[in-house]
Amino acid sequence: MTASRQLVLERIRTGLDAVKSDRQTDYLGLARHYTQTGSMDVEATLALMVERLREYDAEVVECSASNLDETVAQQIASSGRHVLAAPAGLPQGWLAKGVDWRVDHDLSHDQIEEAEGVVTTSFCGIAESGTIVLHHSSTEGRRVLTLLPDWHLCVLYASQVVEALPEYFARCAEPPRLATYISGPSATADIEMTRIKGVHGPRFLSVILVRDDLQN
Repeated sequence: MTASRQLVLERIRTGLDAVKSDRQTDYLGLARHYTQTGSMDVEATLALMVERLREYDAEVVECSASNLDETVAQQIASSGRHVLAAPAGLPQGWLAKGVDWRVDHDLSHDQIEEAEGVVTTSFCGIAESGTIVLHHSSTEGRRVLTLLPDWHLCVLYASQVVEALPEYFARCAEPPRLATYISGPSATADIEMTRIKGVHGPRFLSVILVRDDLQN
């Protein structure tokens, strides 16, 4: 380490030692003048979520909790895909018949890439930006499981949808170790301003919005 670098670091350490600070207290003392809760009612929030998703070229269908298994099977059948990946914790009722399921018990990347699509749950939906959040639980799957297949069928419950981003963070008991934020199918226009789908994830996104207990 050079003498000048050492001198700079020593001055920083001296300055920090002179400031008595507690991270938790400092965090709680931060001013929060931004909007922390939404103003729309439940139906308006859900309508905005669906609108945003469709603007991003995602397919959205709605169903009740009682016919979710049937709706999952219908979406899979209409997609024309027959080899699908699934997280290890995905409900058995969603594993439609006639499909070659690749359940993720430590699948290799090559095995995941062989799948034509993946079916998962989600943690939250943010209507303001049309974003679906995955925390990669046993029903949401590993991040790689939702990035390599070409099609993602994602189940989102109405009770999971919030209007604004701070409301999502309020639902996190603690910061997630890993989160993926999905706003429509993967697409980029970074190269010569030409929109290309599937660069960073699935080219096709289908969402099942489940009308469950909206009071939760």
